[in-house]
Amino acid sequence: MSNGPNRVLDELAKLVTDAAGAAQGVRREVETAFRGQAERLLNTMDVVQREDFEAVREMAIRARAENTALLARIEALEALVGADGKTADGAEKPGISRARPKKA
Repeated sequence: MSNGPNRVLDELAKLVTDAAGAAQGVRREVETAFRGQAERLLNTMDVVQREDFEAVREMAIRARAENTALLARIEALEALVGADGKTADGAEKPGISRARPKKA
């Protein structure tokens, strides 16, 4: 009868192992269902993914740097032309029109 208690313990161990495997499967199913619900909720709230946000953020940083450089360049060109659109010797710069736009 020494084989009897060992067999019972083996069966019990097998049952516990199977139960643990089933519990892990249930956990994965619940996790997948929760993730799907969360994604649906975030999509209805117009929330963006982190990767998309970071890409747009980098584009905005580059655009701001480019705008700053262009502003400095415009200011340098305006300093060369002068506030009235004339060169230092008083001659009008070619291509600069001082005509005001028509009002509607």
